[in-house]
Amino acid sequence: MYDPKSRKAEDFINDDEIRATLEWAEEHKSDRPLIESLLEKAAQSKGLTHREAAVLLACDLPDCNERIFEVAKKVKEHIYGSRVVLFAPLYLSNHCINTCTYCPYHAKNKSIVRKKLTQDEIRREVIALQDMGHKRLLLEAGEHPKLNPIEYILESIETIYSIKHKNGEIRRVNVNIAATTVENYKKLHDAKIGTYQLFQETYNKAAYTELHPKGPKADYAYHTEAHDRAMEAGIDDVGLGVLFGLNLYRYDFVGLLMHAEHLEAVFGCGPHTISVPRICPADDIDPTTFSNAVPDDIFLKVVALIRLAVPYTGMIMSTRESERIRTEALKLGISQISGGSKTTVGGYTIKDIREVENTAQFETSDRRTLDEVLRWLLENNYLPSFCTACYRAGRTGDRFMEFAKNGAIADYCQANAVLTIKEYLCDYATPKTREAGEKVIERELPKIKIEKFRTASVKRLERIEAGERDFRFRPFNTQRFPRRESCRNALEAPAGSAPRGLRLSREGSARRLDGYPLRPSAGSSTPLEGDVGPSAKSLKPPATSDTFGAVFPSISFQT
Repeated sequence: MYDPKSRKAEDFINDDEIRATLEWAEEHKSDRPLIESLLEKAAQSKGLTHREAAVLLACDLPDCNERIFEVAKKVKEHIYGSRVVLFAPLYLSNHCINTCTYCPYHAKNKSIVRKKLTQDEIRREVIALQDMGHKRLLLEAGEHPKLNPIEYILESIETIYSIKHKNGEIRRVNVNIAATTVENYKKLHDAKIGTYQLFQETYNKAAYTELHPKGPKADYAYHTEAHDRAMEAGIDDVGLGVLFGLNLYRYDFVGLLMHAEHLEAVFGCGPHTISVPRICPADDIDPTTFSNAVPDDIFLKVVALIRLAVPYTGMIMSTRESERIRTEALKLGISQISGGSKTTVGGYTIKDIREVENTAQFETSDRRTLDEVLRWLLENNYLPSFCTACYRAGRTGDRFMEFAKNGAIADYCQANAVLTIKEYLCDYATPKTREAGEKVIERELPKIKIEKFRTASVKRLERIEAGERDFRFRPFNTQRFPRRESCRNALEAPAGSAPRGLRLSREGSARRLDGYPLRPSAGSSTPLEGDVGPSAKSLKPPATSDTFGAVFPSISFQT
């Protein structure tokens, strides 16, 4: 029986409910009054249930279908403005014991070169990514308990966070690894990961079983319930996704939204992100052998409707998709994209094409450099962002959604996006990209609505130009304590100390503090404006305090 509050996969992803939803959607696909009422609801950024969204997906009224795209564009603009977050995947190992029929990492593939990065190789990869300008990574690894144990993943995360090269540093590490235990998720939480991503591939159990003949991933329930275990372990930013093209897209569309509803029902917060990959060519994988390919027009409609169904959830599109599709999808709902990506193990340090080994998980369609991607975004009036401020302040999960749903987060995100793109322009941009970026900053600054934020941002831009780095605004809320124990401990932390579970920045300041006022300690020499940045090469924070507040009552600043 369908029960979104159940912890059993076959209850919250109930086959009967999905089929009944699809049948109901087919019956109402021409019901104009219903469809128009759903579009009115969606236009208010109130979201849609899986049944409501299924009706709009089935809709066969041309004018209403046009309006779906129009409303999606308006909702995306209302919540995200012109901001687009950038990241890159980092493949650690392609050793895998599963037999997934759509992935070249499958254990039976004898043509692919198997490779696992050492920690020294990871350091070189990360430095190469930092030299590109990346601040946010997504770790990927095949499932192999002996060669890719959780200890290897944890050591790799520690290595990545430890690397400070020139002005570069990785400020957020997201992780996409196989379903695991609550104990292991707790270890990932303690390692300070950002989002834990795990794609369902397909929610159709019969199709799932056929696509995963052997290996740990063959256990449908264990895989589908993984996000519950992750959130139980304290990881409250989780990412969902299906691989469109493996199964009937309407079935998986409904299942995906039901999964989001389940997380909301059980944990009070839905997914932080939803990814929308489509199956594509890779080594011994031919996508034409899968009969459920999703054409571009339907795929873009799916993107638009996910945005309307879960308006405050980040949507991710990788370089699987072409520049043309990513251009359209950004208008409709995508808020995060990868840039300059390599899907090979060790691909970022390969300088000679003759050194390329056959280690890729899939072929990329958008092969532009990060700088080319940024210039494309800038020239199309987007504001690229490398911001990680909320994550580093401990404002994740339901605490992030509080600010997202009341619209307050936009003021912080806009200011932080401007500051992070300025860092990129100063440190990594080509002359053409810098010229385009400065124009965008000039255009985007007035969109910071709060005058205090805007004034502070102007000062920070000047200081970034002078060599300082890593300024950020973060929400401040004394009305609610964070859910994570480590953040609660921060409430009682004395100045200069780092509460248990908090990661330190390079100057020793706590990165995951939230819910308490940051004020200068007695005797500290804080500048009048109170907006000290963390990494000025010529400045060191006073020994009496590791964090500073601002004179602005609604803003907190961290060193």
